[in-house]
Amino acid sequence: MARVLLLTNTLGASAEVLPSLALLQHQVKIVPAEASVLIDVPEADILLLDARREIPAAKNLAKLLHATGTGAPVIVITTEGGLSALSAEWGIDDVILDTAGPAEVDARIRIAIGEFAAHLAENDPTSGEIRTGEVAIDENSYTARIKGRALDLTFKEFELLKFLAQHPGRVFTRAQLLQEIWGYDYFGGTRTVDVHIRRLRSKLGPEHEAIIGTVRNVGYRFTVSSATKDAQVSERI
Repeated sequence: MARVLLLTNTLGASAEVLPSLALLQHQVKIVPAEASVLIDVPEADILLLDARREIPAAKNLAKLLHATGTGAPVIVITTEGGLSALSAEWGIDDVILDTAGPAEVDARIRIAIGEFAAHLAENDPTSGEIRTGEVAIDENSYTARIKGRALDLTFKEFELLKFLAQHPGRVFTRAQLLQEIWGYDYFGGTRTVDVHIRRLRSKLGPEHEAIIGTVRNVGYRFTVSSATKDAQVSERI
């Protein structure tokens, strides 16, 4: 059961705006479709914006909601005739006709909430997951995947890949990588870095080894695109 905030200037129950909504078990709170509601937006899992009649005003409010950020997805309710007025400029997450049945309304609400939550998690720096290009690194479980394929990495190989992926495009010298991954108190030589890079590339496979790029006489970097080796600017040492 979701907390639904219905923004409308229509007096009465939600059934007058979206009849099917009244048949569902969601908690619905109705507030005026005005900019003043942004001053203190009630907590909600999803916002439904009534755009059946006052389309210009609804568009302005939708753009304002998108610009200010509400912490919840926004679905516009409109008529079939009003669909032609909608565009990406509105900044909404979905649209639904006021004649939609209960099953469709419920599905759209669930999908919008789910996709919004997934988007927040993907962009949350505290989520523990790093995504760069085709590489996904989970710091919590110490796992790494490339195009969904799990990589069997040692601890140092994982730390090396993670560090480079956190700074895509930036070149690091061997000394810098040695310091960041192995620490100040490591007495081994910088060739240790070369060995781990070579092993890491081997585990990435021929198709993706170019992700770890080499800048001659400088060091290594993480390249976002690994479609072809020709696209890699740097060369192997």
